[in-house]
Amino acid sequence: MRTPKSTVQTPKGTVQTHREAPSPADIKRWRQYLADERAEAAVYRELAQRRDGEEREILLSLAEAEGRHEAHWLRLLGEQAGMPRAASTRSRMLGFLARHFGSVFVLALAQRAESRSPYATDPAATRAMAADEQIHEEVVRGLATRGRNRLSGSFRAAVFGANDGLVSNLSLVMGMAATGVPTTVVLFSGVAGLLAGALSMGAGEYVSVRSQLELLKATRPTQVTLSAAPSLDIEHNELVLVYLARGMSHEAAEHRAAERMGVYSCDCDPSLSLHPEEDQAPDEHEAVGSAWGAALSSFCFFASGAIVPILPFIFGLGGFAALVTAGTLVGVALLGTGAVVGLLSGTSPLTRGLRQLAIGLGAAAATYGLGLLFGTVVG
Repeated sequence: MRTPKSTVQTPKGTVQTHREAPSPADIKRWRQYLADERAEAAVYRELAQRRDGEEREILLSLAEAEGRHEAHWLRLLGEQAGMPRAASTRSRMLGFLARHFGSVFVLALAQRAESRSPYATDPAATRAMAADEQIHEEVVRGLATRGRNRLSGSFRAAVFGANDGLVSNLSLVMGMAATGVPTTVVLFSGVAGLLAGALSMGAGEYVSVRSQLELLKATRPTQVTLSAAPSLDIEHNELVLVYLARGMSHEAAEHRAAERMGVYSCDCDPSLSLHPEEDQAPDEHEAVGSAWGAALSSFCFFASGAIVPILPFIFGLGGFAALVTAGTLVGVALLGTGAVVGLLSGTSPLTRGLRQLAIGLGAAAATYGLGLLFGTVVG
């Protein structure tokens, strides 16, 4: 067997070879890099199969770049590459999600994986490879952002609705239980909190979306310029004011007003002959959906969170055991919603989950303390 060559990185980022054999630790690390590059390339190819057009080409280009990195480690390992090694748990999880879901969650995870590349500090990796990984993070961030924008509205309603239900009803249940009232009173208080909160959320979302729709409708141009233009006085042409108010330049406004009044039609500068009164496709950022649909969604999201704290009481538990069980269930749910927020935002799922947990249980502990105080004073 030939003697493997170790590598070092020169200031220009090229790789020079030396006769010293790499250490077992080097070989182990390089083989892991090789396995992870293969797995990441497979993830991008899987995601590309679920997309078309520009996004597909971008993902395939990322897979090709990971292939170049794979070739680098193969060259270094030579005969020591051995049998294919299992990729890291993170890379295998990404591959599973990409094969079965192909969603924005996978891109968010891939973005985080690219940001944690060890190539910047590994002398066996070239500067170009380290730079590639940094650029890959930005590319995947851009793709993930498209998905985040597509689901931002529904995701916001789901997370905030469920979190509100979890925290507010747990706080209510804890506060009521701390006063020493019977278990049935705690249960009915929780049910009342669920219904009141869900109805309030639904009503608030209905009013919000309805108001936004009415605001958008009020800002869209009407067809009045088409019907009123022929009767206007040419010498006192107030139609110009309409187009000036819509943000046109004075030249464009006068040109459009003359067109509307049938004075002339412009063939020399098409940009002055726009037709804003004609029906246009709604801006995707203005597609706010149905007010009733938003209200129903908010009601269900809040209720799905608010029912968790009262589940122990529904199934017959009481006293301290019910409170501990309710706190545990809510804690798990808060960790889950926080982790999802972390994944989609490209930050640590654990950090976001612990933050949600601290906020929720902190609020519950505060109301429990107030309940104890109130119960002592009244008692």
